[in-house]
Amino acid sequence: MSPRLKTLLIRAVLVALLAGGALWFWQRIEQSRSDGGIVSSNGRIEAIDVNISAKLPGRIEDIFADEGDLVARGQVVAKLDTSVLEAQLREARAQHDRARMDLESARSLLAQREADKAATEALVVQRLADLDMLRKRLARTRELARQDMATQSRLDEDSAAVNATQAAVVAARAQVRAAEAAIIQSQASIAAAEAQVAATSASIERIQADIDDSLLRAPRDGRVQYRIAQPGEVVAAGGAVLNVVDLSDVYMTFFLPTQVAGKVAIGSEVRLVLDAFPQYVIPATATFVSDVAQFTPKTVETAEERQKLMFRVKASINPDLLRQHLPHVKTGLPGMAYLKLDPQLDWPAHLQVKVP
Repeated sequence: MSPRLKTLLIRAVLVALLAGGALWFWQRIEQSRSDGGIVSSNGRIEAIDVNISAKLPGRIEDIFADEGDLVARGQVVAKLDTSVLEAQLREARAQHDRARMDLESARSLLAQREADKAATEALVVQRLADLDMLRKRLARTRELARQDMATQSRLDEDSAAVNATQAAVVAARAQVRAAEAAIIQSQASIAAAEAQVAATSASIERIQADIDDSLLRAPRDGRVQYRIAQPGEVVAAGGAVLNVVDLSDVYMTFFLPTQVAGKVAIGSEVRLVLDAFPQYVIPATATFVSDVAQFTPKTVETAEERQKLMFRVKASINPDLLRQHLPHVKTGLPGMAYLKLDPQLDWPAHLQVKVP
């Protein structure tokens, strides 16, 4: 065997021994971590982040928060230019005023039409009374004419008066029908005017809502992480302006092996110790255990490979505790998570809760 081949074989054996030793050492660490019903793993503080975005396209007029600032829910953090919307609002208000004037005119016209109808109905009553009187006089004149006590000319005059009054009654009744049609038309005009008033009112409300939406507000308490846009820039609808970390939903993500992750119950107690503040022990609760393994192939063939499966666990910090120490809450901090598998087990002294 050549010296070179012998050297290669020795190196291969050493690599195999080192790999086996590393695997044995890792298994021993994991086993020691689970001793006593408490397991541990390193992780990093994370939080939900949200983008504060523009509902409408426009130019950013001003931004009132810088990176690192704490913002409260509902606080105005940015403003879009609203000059065009304000002009549209003035136009809509002018149209609304005109629509209200048209409505008042239509109502006045309806009152006039109803008065006209009442007058024509009174005229019909008058014409009918005149017709009744003339008919009685014509009957008397005919009776006198048969007795040669009235002239033919008087009979003709009385007959003509009756015919003329009958025509006047027909005309008066036609005027009543015309007044009724005018009333219906006026009522339709009122309905149209009322619809126009409602439409202009809706336009005012819509434009005012767009103006209100031009004031970008923080959707929740948090800290500004990034300024995505700057004053003077034009953003599209849905364009992000600021990125805010929600400090009411802070958690640490860590990973546990198969033989431990399967024993973790949702709601298990967790203690967090951060590298930046090793003197404090922060209480948390296991709120999520992944159902998908990390860092491993999809198909596992042997028991040895199954030991390499790692599952993601999420330990959330109580929001009330976070609110008490909001200025000190920061994401990205590394630390250790200690999870109690046995709920009856007491925490050791060095893992008792210690918060500022």
